[in-house]
Amino acid sequence: MYNSLNQNKNVVSQIFGEHLFFRKQIFKLAIANIQKTYHGAALGWAWALIQPCFTIFVYWFAFTIGLRGSRPVINVYGEEFSYFLWLVAGIIPWFYLRELLNTGTNCIRSYSYLVTKMSFPVSTIPTFFSLSKVIVNSFLQVLCILLFCLAGHPPDIYFLQLPYYILMLFIYGTGQTLLFSLLSIMSKDFSNLVRSFTMAIFWLSGIIWNVDNVKVEWLKPILNINPVTYLCNGFRNVYINKIWFFDQKRTFYFLIVTLIIYTLAFLVYRKIRKDIPDVL
Repeated sequence: MYNSLNQNKNVVSQIFGEHLFFRKQIFKLAIANIQKTYHGAALGWAWALIQPCFTIFVYWFAFTIGLRGSRPVINVYGEEFSYFLWLVAGIIPWFYLRELLNTGTNCIRSYSYLVTKMSFPVSTIPTFFSLSKVIVNSFLQVLCILLFCLAGHPPDIYFLQLPYYILMLFIYGTGQTLLFSLLSIMSKDFSNLVRSFTMAIFWLSGIIWNVDNVKVEWLKPILNINPVTYLCNGFRNVYINKIWFFDQKRTFYFLIVTLIIYTLAFLVYRKIRKDIPDVL
């Protein structure tokens, strides 16, 4: 048991050491990944905003104009927010998480040449991939702030939480991507399995409906430990609900789940790290 704990400690030290030593390369590769994503497109980086905006418009049209089931949201201070603003606040972080689920699972395979030809540390690949996506998502957060300002809801003291939630978004997304991309190396079917569950995660995480309105008691604990629910509603707590992150139980559950994900990622990495170059 002592040897196992010692090995886990060595793996954690190795991964942190690799990130510290290659920190400049990680940032450069993150920017390069953004450029690669929109390379050749006439509008370039504008697509990073156009695609999410179009998706938001479709959902807004479906639930506001089509189904007519959306109602304004009123926070504890009596402020009224349209369903459109409520939707935007929660769906923007989902765009980041969806991207990691759809493409992040294969990020190590996509950059296999860094491992096989340049001896680049495997553990840093999910990090720069996740960093590139969270940079784009941060620009979307700026757009979200502008939308709220135009709607008559300027930033207040609760907006000081925004960096916290962006950081938690990045930390959780990076750990998830590290774990899933490592498992994808072991089995190509795993990435297909994750992509098939992406839409289910979207509908079950309260992104377009309010989880606080759930009447089924046994379902509430499941929603509370869902990190996607925590993150998406966390941004709504900043923009709309005006609730501090330390005033809700979901923060504790989120930190525990995130710690478990990183522990599993480190265990898998320790087990297969020597075989990764041969598998790729």
